[in-house]
Amino acid sequence: MQRAAARVLRGARTLRVLTPPARTLRVLTSLVRTPQVLTPPARTLRVLTSLVRTPPVRARSASAGTPPLGLLYERHGEAAAVVQLKDLEVPKLGDCDVHVKMLAAPINPADINMIQGTYPLLSPLPAVGGNEGVGEVLEVGRHVKALKPGDWVIPADAGLGTWRTRGVFPEEMLLKVPSDIPVLCAATLSVNPCTAFRLLADFESLAPGDSIIQNAANSGVGQAVIQIARASGIKTINVVRDRPDLAKLVERLMAMGADHVITEEVLRKPEMKDIFKSIPRPRLALNCVGGKSTTEMLRHLQPKGTMVTYGGMAKQPVMVPVSAFIFRDMRLRGFWMTQWRKDHAQDQESVAAMMDALCQLIRRGQLTAPACTEVPLQDYRAALEASMKPFVSSKQILLL
Repeated sequence: MQRAAARVLRGARTLRVLTPPARTLRVLTSLVRTPQVLTPPARTLRVLTSLVRTPPVRARSASAGTPPLGLLYERHGEAAAVVQLKDLEVPKLGDCDVHVKMLAAPINPADINMIQGTYPLLSPLPAVGGNEGVGEVLEVGRHVKALKPGDWVIPADAGLGTWRTRGVFPEEMLLKVPSDIPVLCAATLSVNPCTAFRLLADFESLAPGDSIIQNAANSGVGQAVIQIARASGIKTINVVRDRPDLAKLVERLMAMGADHVITEEVLRKPEMKDIFKSIPRPRLALNCVGGKSTTEMLRHLQPKGTMVTYGGMAKQPVMVPVSAFIFRDMRLRGFWMTQWRKDHAQDQESVAAMMDALCQLIRRGQLTAPACTEVPLQDYRAALEASMKPFVSSKQILLL
């Protein structure tokens, strides 16, 4: 049954990344490799046995041993209601296939939307959930050249179905990452940090001392933006919703490198002028919310500034006054990482450059995983429910 699910996107095109223009961030050349090896946290036990698992035998057949487990949904609906933990069939390893033992996989908003059936990209049913994660190569087909047993891999594109203990995937659907970075950083690398990198690099010519403003600053992308910008000398104004533990959240974002953390209410108040006494007005605004938050944030951009929308958490339209276009020549853009990958499918040098830059930031401690809650696979229902709660800044990570 899962032969199809394991090969959902066999025809998907390989991840490519546009070569950053000369104006982009300088993170690609200013970072020094200082690798440090961090031991990944212990993996979870299989839920169908209480015995301690022995390390996998890398040379075994993909069809040998206990069937892998996966979080499968056969119809669309609320994730906690339709997702089930089931045995999965592992297809025979083909010449160009890779047998992977998944290590950890996050639960992202897009994962939930795909299960609900509301996302623009939907996997054929039945499907295994999860678009992001990291795994270790167990075995490779005879025509696989770029990967070997022991390598760490992440999805090259969306739709892989990462919420499983093992799987067989075409080589072109996988991207090798270094195994000397923390497992949680690797598991959360392919979506949020890449999105943050592109948002900062592709829309405005930002230089050290410039500033940007973003809402949903406590999101996975928001946290990555703060850290990448900090490493590049770019100031950040970070907007969050008011909440009972606001002081704690502000402290955490400031520790990451945020220059200013404010609530949506402060956006509308005169004290915003005090912020611009020490830093320039931003030329780039990053919107993941919509509604009033977006309108107010736009007011603080420089003339000819750019606002990029990459999410719509408030499920409200982006409202922009006509005067912003006529008298201030504002630019509104959109960004979706999945579409970007489809539009740039032949640039392996640039994808390597971006991933190398991000991994160097991780090695230097300048880019960390978002706040995470590690959850054993058998507790997946609690993790799915927690991922839907408001004001939760911790990302749920399934240990596989």
